[in-house]
Order: sequence, then structure tokens, then C-alpha cells
Amino acid sequence: MSGVRNGDVSWWWRQLGGTPDPRPALPGDIDVDVAIVGAGYTGLWTAYYLKTLQPDLRVAVLEQRFAGFGASGRNGGWLTNSVTGGRERYGRAGGAAQQLALNDTVDEVIAVAAREGIEADIVKGGEFEIARNPAQLARLRTAFEHESSWPHTDVEMLDAGAAASVIGVAGVLGGIRHPHCARVHPAKLASGLAAVVERLGVTIHESTRVERIEPGRAVTDHGTVRATHVIRATEGFTANLHGEHRTWLPMNSSMIVTEPLPASVWESIGWDGRETLGDFAHVYMYAQRTADDRIAFGGRGVPYRYGSRVDTDGSTQEQTIASLTHLLHDFFPDAASAGIAHAWAGVLGVPRDWAATVGHDRATGLGWAGGYVGTGVTATNLAGRTLADLVLQRDTDLTRLPWVDHRAKRWELEPLRWLAVNAIYGAYRAADRAEASGSSDRTSVFAQAAGVIAGR
Repeated sequence: MSGVRNGDVSWWWRQLGGTPDPRPALPGDIDVDVAIVGAGYTGLWTAYYLKTLQPDLRVAVLEQRFAGFGASGRNGGWLTNSVTGGRERYGRAGGAAQQLALNDTVDEVIAVAAREGIEADIVKGGEFEIARNPAQLARLRTAFEHESSWPHTDVEMLDAGAAASVIGVAGVLGGIRHPHCARVHPAKLASGLAAVVERLGVTIHESTRVERIEPGRAVTDHGTVRATHVIRATEGFTANLHGEHRTWLPMNSSMIVTEPLPASVWESIGWDGRETLGDFAHVYMYAQRTADDRIAFGGRGVPYRYGSRVDTDGSTQEQTIASLTHLLHDFFPDAASAGIAHAWAGVLGVPRDWAATVGHDRATGLGWAGGYVGTGVTATNLAGRTLADLVLQRDTDLTRLPWVDHRAKRWELEPLRWLAVNAIYGAYRAADRAEASGSSDRTSVFAQAAGVIAGR
């Protein structure tokens, strides 16, 4: 859609006055105790907890662009309790422990933001997911039964009328919600957290590209950082690092945001609780009502660029903007008169088994965290606390969680992974079209085929 502002990293950053002036780059070779590669949520939370636990620790964060440049400053603002990859892989006790830890992490982020004076438009309104056709409704009911069978999920199912009273989505047939989720402003959280870790004595070197991570050092285009511990916190940009091209696949997700909606539209829509909103489509959407009464609405555009290429400024495709705008108006017809203020895209890290991980090798001093597959606003905090404990050799409940030291196999070589990802999302889109136009409550065979290809 021509005329829509596109890129500029994200609307979240635009609302803060544009991208920030860069902090100084690495001045040359230095020695520290811990070098953290990446100044997104993972890196910043890790630095925060390391300095909180051991204030005399020398910690440096290395960032190619600026703190919050990646997914941390572009995401949908869901601080939610999702167990990336599913809790079932960890067994009953492990899965329950991972779920409880993520529930607690939602509250931990809220508490730290309040304690440290980070104003990030946080409202804990819960997560609300809806169904709009019979096949989606059948999946919703199955998901509710499954979630209800696990402890700490606290899910509630709503019929069509009750769901519409929460958020007035056109054609809603039912919903499921839980309380362990908060809406946040992603860039405010990232910029606020960066300022806090600097006050604690952490140095953030921006405009500094790390080329290689090795035991005892991070080699950059401005010099070498020698460190006892080197932490990889690069998420969707991991493929750019030497030797990491097939570790995690960089998946693209796109967003649009409306102009502020008038009170008359909000009277029709509701959304008074500021819940985060998702659906049970295969190519699912995600949305929030912003603090200034816009709708920020996201979903998949072009899911993957050949060769694991990643974007630079957050621009997305015109076709993606048009598709998201059409879906937004389909959900909320009364919002169709509002203009689209901005569109952007971000990249997230996807392991081959779709499961997030955190770990640290004592022998080499190398640590890592990521592969959040879009659920990182919460998981990054849990990863940061866990990495701090692992680096400091603290035996805690966090270091015994089942995602610690989880390893996934590497992604296939090109062109196999490009063909696979495009086949997966092509099949998911075909499934959504088939389900939307039919009356069957069965999941489309296209989606079943996509699941086989994806290995999920």
C-alpha cells in the first residue's frame, strides 16, 4: 500500500522519536570478565542480572547497530508465558517446571520495570485467542482440553457471546484466555533496560560488528574483546556469525499499526482489558491495543529469505502490508476508516526442532540463548537470569530447568531449507483459505502436510 510509512526499524522506535543516536563503538582491544554479543532483550537481561548478582563483574555488550535494533524493538509486545516448542518434550515434571518458571517470569519483568523506573506501557490483561471458523473452533477446543490437563496454565474457554464481549472481533465463534500475559511497548522496554544496565556499570559498544565468537574472545571489526565468558545473544541474526549459518533459521514477521481510533470505534470493539489478541489460524495473527488507542496488528509476510539473509531497516513487502490491512479490517470492520500509520518487519530465530534453549559450557566459557520462535519477550528474561546463574556457577532452580543445554540439529543446506519453509507456509495459507471457505470442523490436509514437513 503506497503511502504507508515502511521500515525505519519499527513504529515503536518512531514513536520514541526515531532510532537513537549510537553509543560509541568498541575503541579497540579490551579485556572483560563477560562479553555479551547482542544488545537485545537476551543480552541486556543477562547483563542486568550479572551485575545485580556480582556488581564488580566487568561486563561489555557488543552490538552491531543499537540496543533494541532487532526483534526486541519490533515485536508485537506480548509478555506471555508460552513454552516455545511445547512443554511435552520435557516430560510431565519438567514441562510443569518450565511452565511455572515462565508464569513467574511475566511477573518478574513487570516487577523489574516498576523497580527500575522503566515506563513501557505495561498492562497485565492476559492473552486471548479466538476462533472464526469451525475448523479453528475445533482446534481451540482441543487446545483448551490439552492446556487444562497441565498445571499452571490457568486457561478459560469462552463461547461466542462471551468472547465477543471481551474483544468485538467480527465472526468470532469462541475464545480461550489465560492471565499470564501483559501488553508492553517493545522499544520502551529495550531502551529503558539499556539505560538501567549502563547505570549498573555495563558498557554497551554499538556500531560494532562481531565477526567470530571463540573460547575466550569475541572478534569484532573494531578489535578483539578478551573475556572469560562469551555469551551469544544474537537470536534471529545468529546466521550472520562465522560457523553459525545453519544454527537457527531467521524467520520474518511483519506488523502494521493504525492511526489512533476514536472513542466511538472503541465502544464497538471493547478491548477494555488490553488483552493481547491471537487466533487459531495456521498463519496466525497477533495484536494489541496500544497505550494511545491504536491497533498494532502482525502476522507472516515472506517468511524466509534465501540463504538466511536478514533485513537492515525493517521494511516489509507491499503485498504483506495489503494482506495484513485486509485481515485487520476483516477482524474489525469499524476500524476500516482509520489509516495505517506504519508497517515494518523483524526477524526471529527458529531452531530446527522449534524449541528455545539456553546454555553455558564451563570448559570453554561459551554461552548462548535464543531460538524463541516469536515468544522471546518473556523467555529472554528467564534466559538472562539463567545465564547469570550458569556463568556464576550458581546451582539454582533455574539452572535445572529442562531447556538448559537443550541442543537441536542444524538446518538443512540450501536450497532445501528455502524450499521447505516456503512449502510449509504455502501449505498453511492454503489450509487457512480452505477452512475459511468451508463448514467442516476438520483441520485441512494442507496443514497436516505442512506439519510433517516442519517436523512438528
